[in-house]
Amino acid sequence: MARRKFSREFKLEAVRLVQEHGLSVSAAARDLGLHPNVLGRWIRESAEGSQPAFPGHGKLRPEQEEIARLKRELKKAQAERDILKKATAYFAKESS
Repeated sequence: MARRKFSREFKLEAVRLVQEHGLSVSAAARDLGLHPNVLGRWIRESAEGSQPAFPGHGKLRPEQEEIARLKRELKKAQAERDILKKATAYFAKESS
């Protein structure tokens, strides 16, 4: 069975039903055809921190962007190190 995907607007509206209109999580989930745990997770995510909830496809959170940038830098530094190791070994052979 394929995993269902919901738009950011749908998630925000579902959260609004519970928070502003006073519906219970289970009632709102039932009306929307969702599992109550899914709606509960959306409510927790929308309440977290200063970051916008549900950033969408391809939009990383600032922490995730920083981690990805650092991983790229590490990979580049490792490649440079490997090149220097090979060059050192090559020139060490030549001088002997």
